[in-house]
Formats: sequence, structure tokens, C-alpha cells
Amino acid sequence: MALDPVVLAQDLIRCPSVTPVDAGALDCLQGVLEDLGFTCARLVFSDDDTPDVDNLYARIGTQSPNFCFAGHTDVVPAGDTAAWSVDPFAAEVRDGRLIGRGAADMKGAIAAFAAAAAGFLDDRGGAGGAAGDADFGGSISLLITGDEEGPSVNGTRKVLDWMRDRGETIDACVVGEPSNPTTLGEMAKIGRRGSMYADLTVRGIQGHSAYPERADNPLPRLVRMLAAIEGDTLDQGSDHFPPSTVTLTTVDVGNPAGNVIPAQGFARYNIRFNDLHTGRGVADWVRAHCDAVGGDYDLAIRISGESFLTPPGPLSDLVVAAVAAETGRTPALSTTGGTSDARFIKDFCPVIEFGMNSDMAHKVDESVAVDELRALARVYRRVLDGFFAAGGA
Repeated sequence: MALDPVVLAQDLIRCPSVTPVDAGALDCLQGVLEDLGFTCARLVFSDDDTPDVDNLYARIGTQSPNFCFAGHTDVVPAGDTAAWSVDPFAAEVRDGRLIGRGAADMKGAIAAFAAAAAGFLDDRGGAGGAAGDADFGGSISLLITGDEEGPSVNGTRKVLDWMRDRGETIDACVVGEPSNPTTLGEMAKIGRRGSMYADLTVRGIQGHSAYPERADNPLPRLVRMLAAIEGDTLDQGSDHFPPSTVTLTTVDVGNPAGNVIPAQGFARYNIRFNDLHTGRGVADWVRAHCDAVGGDYDLAIRISGESFLTPPGPLSDLVVAAVAAETGRTPALSTTGGTSDARFIKDFCPVIEFGMNSDMAHKVDESVAVDELRALARVYRRVLDGFFAAGGA
């Protein structure tokens, strides 16, 4: 390829862009894309309660259809750097693997986006700024945020709002999240479960444990509420989703004294729900179990994303065919895992996730095989070829 994704991935990894700091990562990518002829917009969004975030939207071509690659340059912290075999931001290649924070999640995929676009444009005589709509019958864009690993407030969602306000549309999107469990070609994601946090506080009256009749112990009520929630199930799964999961993540009383009845107890759930539910419906389900026990309690709900699904169709067929042609594997179409920014993009166009392997994401010595990284760029190139050959998936 005219642009080696391994070299670009190294340049990106060497920018320590731990959320929400950009550290030059978007400058690096923007320079490469502008050299290819893309028009780039840098979009900084603010919010009173969260840090400012720098984002990038780049496009070449002005006509439809517009094929979009989406992802993020922000990464999670490296953690204990002494536990790494190399500097986590040095982007060293050892034994055929590129090691560095963000190699898998997901600077490798972003480099593969750019390499695929470069090869596609170069074959049409357009890399370097000369590509016009007539050369490939549409547009290619990249939507890159610095706020995916963080609160996801000033990133993709606001870029999409900006695009809508400008009349900018996208017709299909590949998100480069690490979708394969261990080997390139195993899995693509056509949806994700919704995620909800439920904070339950049960209140009573503090008192001496020798005189329980003079107090109101909140803990038995809390235990009954938890038992009711744990003893029920939301569903048995749906056509494309596994069963919803209800996970108790903490129970806290904060009572160091063995002879004191506490004034309150606290518990938190994280619930991952499929397309049989909405966040509001799941919140009502939790509240109904608490109401059945009764007493003084608060239930604070935060929904970080609704479940979504892009049903199998032209876009997934295109990606599956490209993966199979390049790797010899037919990826399973899955909805497993946590949330991603695809939950925002699905309101604009069909979206699918396919990227590197997830087995090393966020770990010490995060790494990808350089051969698989170059293969991923070739997969993306096949997707572009197929998309525009068909006039848009």
C-alpha cells in the first residue's frame, strides 16, 4: 500500500492521548488525510461538567453516497508502566507485533482506515488532492473523536449533531472497534446491548444494635430488594442478542461499628439489556421490585446507551465478503460486548463494527500482529471497492 498502516499506527501511538488529552494524535492524522486530499474540520466541543474534547471530521468528495469510517484516538491510561515490557507509548515492533497503548483499541484501525483510503484513491489517480466525485462516485469520510473511552459527551454524538446542522449525511459506516476475540476475521458487531446503572439507596434510622426497636434498620429491606432483583430474569434472549444481564457491582454500608444500626445502605447494578427492552422499561422493572418491598429509598438511574441493531443486510454482507476474501474466515455477526460510539451512529445510517482483536485491548503490553494490521487495511480497501462498485451498500 502507498501508506503503511503500521508506520501510521506507530506515529499515533507515540501521541499519549489518554482521554481527554489529544497529545497531537489528531494533528498527526489530519496531516496524513490532508495530503490525500481530504478536507478536514477540527471540532472542539465543551460541556459544563466534562472536559473539552477535540474531534476530527474529514471528507473527500461532495456527492452521495458517503462512506464513513468512525473511531477514536483517545486511549485508556497505561497503568503501571513498570509492568510493560516496553514504553507503552514508544510503539515498538517486537517479534512481529506492534506494542503500545491503543494498538488494538483503536489506533491500529484508524491507521488502517487511512491506508485503505489512500490505496483506493491512488488507484483512481486521486491521492494527493486530485480526486473528484466522478473518480469513484461518491465520498469517503472519517469521523474521529477523542472522547470514546471517557464520558462520551463531547465526542461522536456532538460531531453528528454538527453534521446534521450542516446537512452533512453519511450512508454507511464501519466503526473500527476491536471486534475479533483472538484472530482477525472471527467476528463483526451488528449491534450492542444497552447499558444502565442503577444506584439504590435505602434509608432508615440509626440506632444502638441492642435496642433495634428504637431504630429503623434499612439493611433487611435492602437485602430483600436485592434478593427480588437477583431472583428474577429480564428475558431469555432475542433473535440477535443473548439474554440481558443484571450484575450487582457493589454493596456499601460504611459502618465500622458492630453495635450500630446504620442509617442507610447502598447498592449498584449494571444492567446490559437487549433489544426486547428500553432503558426506561428496565428502570421500571427495577423500581417495581423495590416498591414491592417498600420503605424509604432512592433509585438513581443512568442510561449510558440503548440497545441497537443493524439487521443483517447489504452492509454486513459487504463486510463479511471482504473479510472472507482477505482472511478466509467468515465472521460471526455478533452483539456481544459493551457499548461503543456505534450507538450514536446507528441513528444516521447502517453501521457495523470490525477492527483488530480485543484480547489485548486495555491490557499491559497491548499489541497487534503487524501482518493482521496490514490485512485489516486490505479488508477496509475491499469494503470501499465493493461499496462504490455497487453504488452504495
